[in-house]
Amino acid sequence: MVSIAHHGHVNPSLGAVRELAARGHRVSYAIPDEGDFVAKVRATGAEPRVWTSTLPAAGDPPEAWGSSRIELAELFLTDAIQALPQLDALFRDDVPDLVLSDISGWAARVLAHRWDVPYVQFCPNLVPWEGYQDEIGAQLVQEMKASPEGRAHYARWDSWLAENGLAGTDPDEFSSHPPRTLVLIPQALQPFADRVDTRRYSFVGACQDDRADQGTWQRPAGAEGKRIALVSLGSNFTKQPGFYRACAAAFGALPDWHLVLQVGRQVTERELGPVPDNVEVHSWVPQLDVLRQADLFITHAGAGGAQEGLATGTPMLCVPQAADQFDNANLLVGLGVAERLDTAEATAEALRAAVARLADDPEVAARCAAEQQRTGTADGSRLAADLVEAELPG
Repeated sequence: MVSIAHHGHVNPSLGAVRELAARGHRVSYAIPDEGDFVAKVRATGAEPRVWTSTLPAAGDPPEAWGSSRIELAELFLTDAIQALPQLDALFRDDVPDLVLSDISGWAARVLAHRWDVPYVQFCPNLVPWEGYQDEIGAQLVQEMKASPEGRAHYARWDSWLAENGLAGTDPDEFSSHPPRTLVLIPQALQPFADRVDTRRYSFVGACQDDRADQGTWQRPAGAEGKRIALVSLGSNFTKQPGFYRACAAAFGALPDWHLVLQVGRQVTERELGPVPDNVEVHSWVPQLDVLRQADLFITHAGAGGAQEGLATGTPMLCVPQAADQFDNANLLVGLGVAERLDTAEATAEALRAAVARLADDPEVAARCAAEQQRTGTADGSRLAADLVEAELPG
């Protein structure tokens, strides 16, 4: 298994990895030695094998990821090219029977081709549907190739693939359409789910894993009988002190609520200034445990948070920040379990109004309950492990 050291890429895989190890498979997990990821991997029963990534670290400011699609794509391609010899050195004397990777694992797919072993991708977000290339993909590629930087990017792709015995392979097909993918989200978060090729993509849902090591959240004294709200923008795009101040101000005027405000590593409590008594501030909380007790979730609508909101039946106010979060937010709004509020519009007044609409509407509560029932709370780890085993030689 190969992944980068980011929560949204590692955490979705851990349940399936734990299940494979528990079934007696020897699982080696290649992971950069950043944060607590090596310990997380070791706790599953897999053997961590450390490699060095050139990607921005979890908690780095958003600008480290670039300001355009080309800059972001270049970061990942550069990382894959330099990862390949590292990963080859880690495994060439111990070639696996099957290669797994996160969606960032382009080097892992090259190695699977080199070693002539099956390759399976874990995808923690939406996947292309039949017609995606004509409807969206082709235009994005055309826009990329319209600039000298974009053409140079695709030339690097072509050269790298050719060097590794994959001459003539379309880079977009290689990076986005692996032969076998296990989709670690519920179908509710997949656009045009009825048009997804289920021979290539299998929806297994969230592999929740054992989260006992994350601890629990306890309702503090003075919050008895109050409704609970959680604010979390995930782990990467969290440098939003103005937004957090607006959240604190909004709930400061709602004495019947208690707010759990997670601000990440890019904002300090000092930047927030004084907060109302009914607001507690943390850099990190055990999110799923809080959501099991929460009445509202103010979220960036990342795939992990979105599916946790569905699984716990929690109404969501989506404030998307980047990447697939905008599409996820729109899907949740379409399901009737959320509203979307862009960051620039998220004043204290707008937040309070949205809280009232979401938390006090019995129709929203009914739809949340229905989606919770439809999504289910079952762990997809066993199904994921079954499907991985089905790809093993013999």
